[in-house]
Amino acid sequence: MICNRMDIQQYMSDLGARARAASRHMARADSGAKNRALAAIAAALRSHRSAVLDANRQDMELATKNGLDSALLDRLELTPARFDGMVEGLEQVIALPDPIGAITDMSYRPSGIQVGKMRVPLGVIGIIYESRPNVTIDAASLCLKSGNAAILRGGSEAINSNQAIAECLRVGLREAGLPEDAVQVIETTDRAAVGELITHPEYVDVIVPRGGKGLIERISNEARVPVIKHLDGNCHVFIDVDADHEKAIAIAINAKTHRYGTCNTMETLLVHEGVAAQLLPTLADQYRSAGVELRGCEKSRALVADMTPASEDDWRDEYLAPILAIKVVTDVDEAMDHISQYSSGHTESIVTENWTRARRFLAEVDSSSVIVNASTRFADGFEYGLGAEIGISTDRIHARGPVGLEGLTSQKWIVFGDGHVRS
Repeated sequence: MICNRMDIQQYMSDLGARARAASRHMARADSGAKNRALAAIAAALRSHRSAVLDANRQDMELATKNGLDSALLDRLELTPARFDGMVEGLEQVIALPDPIGAITDMSYRPSGIQVGKMRVPLGVIGIIYESRPNVTIDAASLCLKSGNAAILRGGSEAINSNQAIAECLRVGLREAGLPEDAVQVIETTDRAAVGELITHPEYVDVIVPRGGKGLIERISNEARVPVIKHLDGNCHVFIDVDADHEKAIAIAINAKTHRYGTCNTMETLLVHEGVAAQLLPTLADQYRSAGVELRGCEKSRALVADMTPASEDDWRDEYLAPILAIKVVTDVDEAMDHISQYSSGHTESIVTENWTRARRFLAEVDSSSVIVNASTRFADGFEYGLGAEIGISTDRIHARGPVGLEGLTSQKWIVFGDGHVRS
């Protein structure tokens, strides 16, 4: 039992030292060993399926009793389908090429030396996340395949689920002959553990926070190691005047109602004034049927009478709930201006059959994912073919968008010579 501040400091220091030692082992592990570990983890998950789902039910019961909101409950729940998705994600990561050791950009210099780059692991990655127990597997698999060690700190609401999954991770690593310390799931729910994790660059090379805006702001402000992050997901869909109406309706409904508690869910719908009268009443009917509250601009409300007036905050909010802001715009320029002013830089989509306008949207909208004629819900690592993702980055350096294997690596310069000396 970890019961006081000194115990937390010692626990995290020991955990960090073991992770650093394991990272050196992982950096030299070959692809076969890493893939064997991932396959063994998948097998352990299958054999422990009942135990993991039972642990998740315990977490769900306690979270419901404690009044956790519906968006977080949705993230916490590990349904049989989501469990199967975890295993499938592992299998996809196994099939991905191992990026470590890849040499690129080799060229001869006038001096005769040959210069290039080699892809290498980052080292020890700390991941801090809320609710979603499937993140434990996603993060572990990507860190392992990319030759890193990981320290995982899930939310207190998912402690039983995460510890059940952690046992499967230990079994898989052990069977593959890799150090069990290559992935460590923090066993305490004490928030002081997070403070220790993010302030020790001697043990941790990068932090990836996944969760609410409050958590990510705290990590960004207090961390003494680099942070890969996004604060929120205020995503937009713009229905252009040249949109196919059937596609537009399907995309706008899916982007909002497929799941409410995810960062790639649409929070604002922008509709060209040339098609608003034709599309908004139909869309409003379908949103009402799904239980979505609509908050609109003056032009939107003229077309849908029972729509609530939108406030300035509505254009900025990430609802993570069945609420949608709607604005009628005059053209693509006004749509892009609105996105530039209010977007969090996560994901934006345009629905149009006008390729020139689509290309402008792709080039001028500055978000980590920009989509043509598809739902914002596709903006995640699994859908992008990364096997899984460790998070979404809205930063403009290193990793951007869904962070998969390559985002967990860096490059170092390598030089080949043959007795060359500089003159």
